[in-house]
Amino acid sequence: MSELRKTRLEKAHTLAELGKGPYALRFAPTHRTADLQATYADLANGAEDGTPVCVAGRVMTRRVMGKLAFFTLADESGPIQLFIEKATLAASDPEAFQQLTSLVDAGDLIGVEGSLRRTDRGELSVKVTGWTMLCKALQPLPDKWHGLADVEKRYRQRYLDLIVSPHTRETFRRRARAIGALRRWLDERGFFEIETPVLQSQPGGADARPFETHHNTLDLPLTLRIATELHLKRLVVGGFERVYELGRIFRNEGVSTRHNPEFTSVEVYQAYADYTDMMELTEALIAHVCQEVCGGTVIPYQGSTIDLTPPWRRATMHELVQQATGLDFSLFSGREEAAAAMAAQGLEVPALADSVGRLLVEAFEQRVEESLIQPTFVLDYPVENSPLARAHRSKPGLVERFELFIVGRETANAFSELIDPVDQRQRLEAQQLRKAAGDLEAQGVDEDFLQALEVGMPPTGGLGIGIDRLVMLLTDSASIRDVIAFPLLRPELQRSRDSEDA
Repeated sequence: MSELRKTRLEKAHTLAELGKGPYALRFAPTHRTADLQATYADLANGAEDGTPVCVAGRVMTRRVMGKLAFFTLADESGPIQLFIEKATLAASDPEAFQQLTSLVDAGDLIGVEGSLRRTDRGELSVKVTGWTMLCKALQPLPDKWHGLADVEKRYRQRYLDLIVSPHTRETFRRRARAIGALRRWLDERGFFEIETPVLQSQPGGADARPFETHHNTLDLPLTLRIATELHLKRLVVGGFERVYELGRIFRNEGVSTRHNPEFTSVEVYQAYADYTDMMELTEALIAHVCQEVCGGTVIPYQGSTIDLTPPWRRATMHELVQQATGLDFSLFSGREEAAAAMAAQGLEVPALADSVGRLLVEAFEQRVEESLIQPTFVLDYPVENSPLARAHRSKPGLVERFELFIVGRETANAFSELIDPVDQRQRLEAQQLRKAAGDLEAQGVDEDFLQALEVGMPPTGGLGIGIDRLVMLLTDSASIRDVIAFPLLRPELQRSRDSEDA
């Protein structure tokens, strides 16, 4: 046991002996600190207001100067100074000042009663007339000046990060406001949110490797969902014309500044619509959320200014790749010709990219994706990469699909949904062959979904938005870990061993 923790435990025992905690059952604050700061903004220096107040929060700093002490107390809304005077406290308890200044440490949660005064230096303060220990902290806060310098520790001990970093707290407030604004916008336009299964016997709706699990009682192998798409489409078949779900998705993939194996997305489906309708919906929805969270549609992001004011740029994948590389993939007669042209341009040619369409996507990812800083709808993907999207009405070999890119990241994905059950079966069977050949991200054949399509699904537009990446944009966050409260991390012991091995 560290000496510091031992000392704090001794103080906790002393508080218990004095009947002052150290772990209270409840406390009733009358105000939040930010409300006091706003209400008494005009209180003059040196003036007092006799209105009684009670506030509660965590002691962030403390200074004791003889018969006077100044603490900083912070609740969720922000900080306020405590003006602690021995003479004032002695009116109710002669020992109160000594106990407060000797038994309360930075990091402790306390409640105080008093009135408002503004010091001669202009600091609004609660002039303390009584105090209550709410929770004695046995561990200290991070260093006042250096905070949590270890980025990994910020994610691993998010509670400390939240305590010492107002910026982190604001990030998660904005996340909550963004999700609330998004749900309200959809609800107001007649969309119903309906939950779909997380545990699935046949994963589908995306190219992704699932997490595998097992149901003991049923002796049934299951996976965690990699998308909500196929079940939401079943709801459209069942008669829900506007439906969505916002929830967790699980993909057994690597971790990076853009990827976390557990993330949040919203999928939206609208009957009698196509991907052009989804573009308009996406523009309006994201612009609305940005307005609600940031107060406008022009925002800063990592040194750039991003303009989310609709309408947004629209360009086909073929056009963008040709502009960036000079290669017109529509002219290639086969995979080998396309591969040779790519190699001549210094582009990598993965062996798994076994068609002209897949090579087109590779060229896009290598040369175009990161350059799309302002919001851009990238249209008309190859059919090979889009097994759930409807064939393009006028461009053979392509589908009616777009992805939205902002600051070089895919933020949304949408289709004119494939509703032909025969075509859909052929596409899924082709995916099944890829899966059998070793593609761990390829989908299998979901027979129940195909049966639902045979019942009949209306023309439908579908959209998926990555909530975490959208929040990254709205909070000027460089990493997805900055906007997920508790991102997946390697166990600390394993991390230490890896560092030693390196």
